[in-house]
Parts: sequence; C-alpha cells; structure tokens
Amino acid sequence: MNSTGTHTEQALKDLFAQHFRIGAAVNPRTIRSQEQLLAHHFNSITAENEMKFVSVHPEEDVYTFEDADLLADFAGRHQMAMRGHTLVWHNQTPDWLFEDSQGRPAGKALLLERLRSHIDTVVGRYKGRLYAWDVVNEVIADEGDALLRPSKWLDIAGPEFIASAFEYAHDADPDALLFYNDYNESHPAKRDKIYALVKSLLEQGAPIHGIGLQAHWNLFDPSLDDIRAAIEKYASLGLQLQLTELDVSVFRFDDRRADLTSPEPGMLERQAELYEGVFGLLKEYSDVISGVTFWGAADDYTWLDDFPVRGRKNWPMLFDAQHRPKPAYDRIAALFAE
Repeated sequence: MNSTGTHTEQALKDLFAQHFRIGAAVNPRTIRSQEQLLAHHFNSITAENEMKFVSVHPEEDVYTFEDADLLADFAGRHQMAMRGHTLVWHNQTPDWLFEDSQGRPAGKALLLERLRSHIDTVVGRYKGRLYAWDVVNEVIADEGDALLRPSKWLDIAGPEFIASAFEYAHDADPDALLFYNDYNESHPAKRDKIYALVKSLLEQGAPIHGIGLQAHWNLFDPSLDDIRAAIEKYASLGLQLQLTELDVSVFRFDDRRADLTSPEPGMLERQAELYEGVFGLLKEYSDVISGVTFWGAADDYTWLDDFPVRGRKNWPMLFDAQHRPKPAYDRIAALFAE
C-alpha cells in the first residue's frame, strides 16, 4: 500500500488462484470504507448479517432485500463470487415464524411450509448470482451427549427440518453448492458430532455438498493438529470444505480483560506464526478446500470488537486498521509465493 492509499502488495486472490477462492464478510458500510482493499485482494464475499432470516423476512408478508441486493450488486460490479449466509439458524430468526395466526406455537407442517416459502423466495431471488449457501447453521450441541442443540426448530419440526432445508434450497437453485456450517468445528467432541450429522444427511440422500468450518480461532486454540484432524475427518465424507468465517483473535476466549489499546509485544508475531501454520495446512489440503472466507477484511471493523467483551478492541485480520498488510500477510504471501 503506497502513500496514496493504493494497494501495491500482491493480491491474495492471485496468491491463492491455484488453490481456493478467498473471501471476506462485508456489510453496507464496509463495502464503502474497505472497497479498495476488498477489490484488490478478494474474489468472494459473504453478507455479514444482511441475508439472515430476520434481515430479509422480518414479518410474514414482508421481505426487505435492499441491503442484501446492495451487497450482491457490489459482488457483481467487482466480478466476485458470493456465498449466501444463512437460511436456517436458531439466532436472528423472527418470532412470527414459530407462531400461528393466534399467537400459539406453530405446528410442524406450518413451520416447514414457511421455511420452504422463505427459501424459495430468498434463494430464488439470487439464483445464478450466489454460488453457495450456508443452508443450516450451528445446530450441533456444544456440550454433553446430545447431538442437536435445543431450538424452536427442533421442538416443533424435529430433526427432519435439517434435511428438509437442504431439499428446499436445492429445489430453489439446483446449481448452488449447499453447506452445513458450524463453529468449534476443530474441537474433537464437536467435530465428531458434526461428522455424524453430515454423514446421516448423506445417508438420507440430502443434497449437501460441503461443510463450512467457521474457524473463529485464537492464538491459543485450536491446535494445528486438531485443525488437521478435523479437515481429514470431514474430507473423508467426500464433500468439499470451506473455511467460512476465519479470524484469529489475540485473546483466549475466556480472557475478559479490556485494558489493551494496542497489541502487546509478541501478539502480532504469534498471530503471524499461527496464520502461516494454518495456511500451510490449507495449501496442503487444497484439493478438498474450495474457499477461505475471513469474517471481515481488516482490523478497523471486526465483530470481535464486541464479542465476547463489548467495546474491547481486537486485531484478528491480515490487514491493520489503516488496511496495511500485517506480519501475518507477509508470512502467508511468502508461503504461497514459493
């Protein structure tokens, strides 16, 4: 990046051209504030929140596509691919979906018909423009022996809502790649549950094409060995894999301090070492990994500034708050330039 703000470093999309797409999550604000960075480095985007259920379908007879269309148009203008995120989730889903006209809990048939209608409308609107969808998001239980997390989806429709969502999405756009997406995907216990769910979907004949590893990682967790084991286990199902929400927090998840206004000595170097190790794995397994998407693009905007500690600055990306390459970028660039 030179003094005029023009990016002169080698573009990530060129470094990874023989391996996988490289993407970033965006919103209507960041496509303006980060446009030069996004256009230079990335060939894929994902809507951060703008295609989630509550964003596009807040009321039963109301669809609000303005922000989602804005992002899809940005992708088209910059010749980027685009992933859809997400069709079924226990969060950011409006209450009306789970209630009948009398305000009582909706029945199974009503809920599934509403889901079909929603997917027909949303996926159908972007048919041919979005190449992939995170169809079902985060249904696996984090702890204990239960496979699925408690949710209104599960309470009303039972486990079959998962396969149904994939069937509806495939009907709406037969050419779209359909993913199951989850976090803590490299922790052995949850990895095995995700594997079991996806294996069962394949056995049911559900049209699922890939697994999304969210990859919200930090300097201490997970280990590269656990990431490798997860990649190998998921890939054994014969599906493609994508890292869908990659960032590397400088804090442990249970670290709640909020006193830092800049990274501590060594933090960015440790981050660079970890990113180098991660991308070394991704290069090694690029025959099964078709895309890598960061949950953001640079340190000026990241959801980690408010999670899990609201208002605490984090520095998880390859580019700093001024959109300049960080040591992590340099390590990755050297690795793929070899």
